[in-house]
Amino acid sequence: MTLINQLPQKVQRELTKKSLLKVISGLDNFNIESVKLIANAAKIGGADIIDVACAPVLVEEVKKISSLPICVSAVEPKLFVDSVQAGAVLLEIGNFDSFYEKDITFTPEQIISLTKETKDLLPDTPLSVTVPHTISLDQQVELAIKLVHEGADFIQTEGGKSSIPLSPGIQGRFEKAVPTLAATFSISQEFAKNNINTPIICASGLSEITCPLAISSGASAVGVGSVVNKLDNLIAMIASVRAIKESLNNSLIRQKIS
Repeated sequence: MTLINQLPQKVQRELTKKSLLKVISGLDNFNIESVKLIANAAKIGGADIIDVACAPVLVEEVKKISSLPICVSAVEPKLFVDSVQAGAVLLEIGNFDSFYEKDITFTPEQIISLTKETKDLLPDTPLSVTVPHTISLDQQVELAIKLVHEGADFIQTEGGKSSIPLSPGIQGRFEKAVPTLAATFSISQEFAKNNINTPIICASGLSEITCPLAISSGASAVGVGSVVNKLDNLIAMIASVRAIKESLNNSLIRQKIS
């Protein structure tokens, strides 16, 4: 049974519209000022959720400056407990990019085990689980279905950060998004065949150009990280968030017209 109905009404509404935007500050970003800057940009720019590293102090500090629902990311389930008590409303097993940089990967069995442990610890808190792009596409689809059966309320795809575009400019942005778009499409197709309604968050490697493609590929939400959090000032971050949210809303309008 899904726990999505426990999330704020605006989050549920944006999911239904397929225009939910989650801004990710980074699983290994514990710099309070950096996280607050990103959270502020997410709020002003019109994002729907802010995703921060799993630390109660980060949750508390973000709550002081933003009313956005807070997701916390970790790969150690026991860390979630204190962050939920601090006010986090969504859990994320994932945002694995920082581990890949250290040559650490996660097997399907490990991710299923982390999911089970998290659900045992916090059965009443909505949970999103990232399917790693380091396994084959067929394995990603299989794992996504297993995670739903284990109680995952969202499935998140990934792949962009480690995907190195061959081309510059706009073409490079499309190339960077291909892995997560392919995973999203493949998982959504299999979900449809099996009457699975679990929302998919398409994340990593996306921009305002490719976020609408994520929705067309079967996602109900997008997650963006470096396209926002690697910028060096609040104005630029706000502009990036706003451009992405507008691209999602414009895509929604075009779908209604067509």
